[in-house]
Formats: sequence, structure tokens, C-alpha cells
Amino acid sequence: MDIATIIGLIAGIGCFIWGMMGSQGPSNLRLFWDPGSYVLVMGGAVCAILISFPMDQVINAGKVFAKTLFSKSKDLYGLVGTLVSMAEKARREGLLALEEETANIEDPFLQTGLQMVVDGTEPEIVRSILEIDLAFLEDRHAAGKKVLDQFGALLPAMGMIGTVMGLIIMLANFSDPSAIGPGMSLAMITTFVGAIGANFIFIPMSNKLEMRHREEMLGKQVIVEGILAIQQGENPKLVEQKLLSFLSPTLRRRFAAEDAKAAAVEA
Repeated sequence: MDIATIIGLIAGIGCFIWGMMGSQGPSNLRLFWDPGSYVLVMGGAVCAILISFPMDQVINAGKVFAKTLFSKSKDLYGLVGTLVSMAEKARREGLLALEEETANIEDPFLQTGLQMVVDGTEPEIVRSILEIDLAFLEDRHAAGKKVLDQFGALLPAMGMIGTVMGLIIMLANFSDPSAIGPGMSLAMITTFVGAIGANFIFIPMSNKLEMRHREEMLGKQVIVEGILAIQQGENPKLVEQKLLSFLSPTLRRRFAAEDAKAAAVEA
């Protein structure tokens, strides 16, 4: 799991519990526990999602949500190093020498592209196939993000519906003081649940999904350019310079330092 997600979730839950306890301590927590309010807000949002999207898209959104929680940032530095190493090997031994590399590659996208290069597929076809794969990946991620965004929009709306219901119950029993409390509790807790669910879970997760999507797309663009450069027999140094343009200045300096260190060892 991404460490930032872990820290954010644990610290956020701690902050909410601390605020809910107030000066009265743990006894205050039961004031925020009303099963009906949680079912109304969360269940209503889930049902609205099922109405809005096909079942397969909802299931895919669950997988995307899990990926957002557990995936780590792409190692672009290591990816560039791998592609440069392949370029050096192809330059020395030819493209067919890369065939043994394909069995050890875990990334299906890189494996597919490298196999096409080894098989002698035309560069235009290689680029076309890989870019089609990228386009459909982008569509899948966009569909998953749309479901998370919709959850973020629906939860406060469901909370507001619960608030209105609570006010109706309260006003209908205004002559009975004992009925005012439960109605007001329903009104407030549903708003609370909707706001927490949207602003603490689904909107932040949607933002992280977008960031992970950009990282993954950048990594795959590096793969496309690297594979095509290798196929065209470009000098490994030129391949390195081309791929480094995708990296941040910090990673570029790290790469330069490693190259300088290797050159000093060889000297």
C-alpha cells in the first residue's frame, strides 16, 4: 500500500475520533452511531451508482479503487535503466538477442512491445498497436474515475436527503419532545456521514487515481519511445538522452551521477 495513503487514512481517522470525543471522552462516540443513517447514506449512494452505471463498470471501479489503495509509484528511473541496457545489448548482439529478455519481464506492455520488435514487426505497426493499448487503458481508467467522482457527488446529496427526512420526522412530532431528538439526530448524522465519505474517502481517492493514471501513462510512453529507439538501432547514449527527457530534473541528475561513477570505475 502507498505509505502516504496509510498515513492519511490513519491520521484522518484519528483526527475525526478525537474531534467526536470532545471533552466528554469515548462516551461521546456512541452519539455518532446510528445504523439507519449509515445505511441511508451509503446504501442510497451505492444504489444510485448501480442505477447510473452498468454492473461491469461498477465492478471495474472496485478494482480501480483497490489499485489506488495498494499500488506504488512507477519506478521510471529503473525503467529507463532497463531500456538503456536493452539498447546496449541490441547494439552489440542484435535484436534477436533480446528474445531471452522477454521471459523475465513482468510488465505485459513492455513484454508485448519487445516481442514485436524481436519478431521483426514494422515500427509503424508496433507504435500503432501500443498506442491503441494506451488509448483503451486511458478509457478504462477514466470510467473507473467517473464512478469514484459520482460517489463523491452522491454522498453529500444522500446526506442532505437524510437531513430533510430527519427534519420532517422532527416537525411531524414537534408536540412530542421525546421524538425531536431522534429526528434531529438523523438529520445531523446523515449530513456528517455524507460529508466524511465524500471529502475524506472518495474525492481524495479520485485525485490519487488521476495521479496514478498519469504516472502509468508516462511510464508506458517511456516504453513506447524506448522500444522504437531500440528497434531503429539508435546509439544507447541517444536512447538514454531521449528517455531522460521524460524524467524529473532530480532523476536526471541521479542518472548522470551514476554514469559518471561508472565511467570513473572503468577508467
